[in-house]
Amino acid sequence: MPKKKKEIKINECILSIDSGTQSVRAIIFDLSGNIVDIVKTPVDPYYSEHPGWAEQDPEYYWTILCSTCKKLFSKTRVPKDAVKGVTLTCQRDTMINLDREGNALRPAIVWMDQRKSNNLSLWPPFYLKPVLYFLNLMDAVNFTITEAESNWIRQNQPDIWDKTYKYVFLSGFLTHRLTGEFVDSTANQVGFVPFDYKKQKWAKKSHNYWKRIPIEKDKLVRLVKPAEELGRITLSASEATGIPAGLPVIAAATDKACEVLGSGCLTPEIACLSYGTTATVETTNEQYVEIIPFIPPFPSAIPGAYNTEVMIYRGFWMVSWFKKEFGLKERQIAEMKDIEPEVLFDELLKEAPPGSMGLMLQPYWTPGVKIPGPEAKGAIIGFGDVHTRAHVYRAILEGLAYALKEGTVRTEKRNKVRIERLRVSGGGSQSNEAMQITADIFDLPAERPHIYETSALGAAIDVAVGLKLYPDFKGAVQAMTRMGEIFFPVPHVRDIYKDLYEKVYLKIYNSLKPLYREIKDITGYPKKA
Repeated sequence: MPKKKKEIKINECILSIDSGTQSVRAIIFDLSGNIVDIVKTPVDPYYSEHPGWAEQDPEYYWTILCSTCKKLFSKTRVPKDAVKGVTLTCQRDTMINLDREGNALRPAIVWMDQRKSNNLSLWPPFYLKPVLYFLNLMDAVNFTITEAESNWIRQNQPDIWDKTYKYVFLSGFLTHRLTGEFVDSTANQVGFVPFDYKKQKWAKKSHNYWKRIPIEKDKLVRLVKPAEELGRITLSASEATGIPAGLPVIAAATDKACEVLGSGCLTPEIACLSYGTTATVETTNEQYVEIIPFIPPFPSAIPGAYNTEVMIYRGFWMVSWFKKEFGLKERQIAEMKDIEPEVLFDELLKEAPPGSMGLMLQPYWTPGVKIPGPEAKGAIIGFGDVHTRAHVYRAILEGLAYALKEGTVRTEKRNKVRIERLRVSGGGSQSNEAMQITADIFDLPAERPHIYETSALGAAIDVAVGLKLYPDFKGAVQAMTRMGEIFFPVPHVRDIYKDLYEKVYLKIYNSLKPLYREIKDITGYPKKA
């Protein structure tokens, strides 16, 4: 007979499910923000049947979530009645068409998808304003029209669109599977839907969003604020996942927003760097501030607040790219020694000095709509015969930090608040060398939160406040977040980076911009919208 699991003494805890790009995690947190139990299941981010497409079967997400939760409850020693609530945080802008029963009508379009719809004169009416304003608005509107997944589906698969009962984010799909309700959090609406980011609710019918993204209102789900109840775990969901039936499912936010909250960033004086597939610098602000004109701040995991964001789209994907294309040696050695490859890549960084002996990288491997512009490309300059793989690898991390520092300076100017503290989360934050590079380039202490799972922790904080386990977000953050290791700037290294950033990095884009345009005109890459 197998031994019965001995339960541990814990009275109140929270189940947080994090459905990210690379994995699904089911985590039980106690009310001090400690991980009591965790199960992590890797996922295939997407499949591609056409160049530039990124899709995934929605049932795949649900199946992985179910197996992950079942495994967690089969191994945990936490009594089920100690779990007081459930929450969910998801990758952003992964879109799913559902029928009336909540079944998917086509594969999910994943956030990394690069297909574009045609600009079919879906322009909103507006009064002509000064030329600069007009040109900025034109870029933003055209970007929204061509990037909106719903516009592509309406143009290319009209039968699917006609059959669509609800058009939802991944969070809405999984919430329906857990609760049976077509409902989602306001803080999950980060993507191309007619959402009023300033008022944090579906836009009024008179708003020009409906011209750019003409989704029928009845195809959109009901919204609730973070920390409010989305519904209860149904019997069928309980059987599929092992989560106790009847538990309240509390609204949280997207993975990036939860990461900010889980890192303890409540005010614009504290910046949160996310070193993930997409690298971002974010702050929490009670005021609506557009860091880049016509690009709104996103809903915070705190009701009514905003997360300002500057994004480097490919971010630490570039690190994965380097490891795949140039890191075979380290991967093979790591497999032979049964250690994590990251240990060896950190050692590789030590082979190149700060500044990479003049090798400078601009991390625009994927262009943007405004900053950088649509013609942008990545660049590495300053090569000499002394440079090795180690210099290239270090230049990648330095280039990402330079780009995020530039975003931080812009954020300070727009928020009119000086950033005094720096929190770093995401996979890249686990590298001590990356953390030290960050501290030296930003000339600020780089603080690593006490746990890696800051996104799931932020979602758990929403539950703690929503179920009145803590009276407010300030109290919950004080109790459930804290800093682990802190990396301080090294003065002589900081000075090297300061000169390289101000005298070289800030000039690269404008110097190469005309050449980027020529390359685009000659090769046709990247394609025009």
